[in-house]
Amino acid sequence: MILLLPAAWPHAAPAPRSGEAEVREAKGGLPCFTISQREEQRGGAPDFQAVTVFDPSSRPRAKMWTMAMPPDRTFPVLFTMCIPYAGRVQSLPQTKSVMLENGKVYEVQIDVRPGGGPNQPRRYDARFCLAKQRDGSVQVRHIAAGEQEGRNVYGCVPPK
Repeated sequence: MILLLPAAWPHAAPAPRSGEAEVREAKGGLPCFTISQREEQRGGAPDFQAVTVFDPSSRPRAKMWTMAMPPDRTFPVLFTMCIPYAGRVQSLPQTKSVMLENGKVYEVQIDVRPGGGPNQPRRYDARFCLAKQRDGSVQVRHIAAGEQEGRNVYGCVPPK
């Protein structure tokens, strides 16, 4: 009877994987968000649901900004497009954005609608920062998955 128990349990489906988002610099030096080219090639362009930026240094994570689509509308998230931080699309529900700080690591989460193929994640994640350069300018820096923090916090803090 003990041998039959595991065979009688239904097999649980594996948790959906989290896809890789990409962070770029938009006009005005602010970050913008999309899915990686590899993700689009792997699973196609997913239908947008929401984008949220978090400050992971606070517990619980602090929400810096979010924008969501109404239930009856969507658009495909293509690698070639980019959703700007604090983008003001009047018809979309969104929170007021909080000013991002230089040298601080943030997380972005792009949620998508169900209905894609089996290789399509339900969300895409990435980390990024605004890195102050030696000349005083600021650059948006995408932090690659698996990148080690190091002394300069992923290159987000200029070397001394």
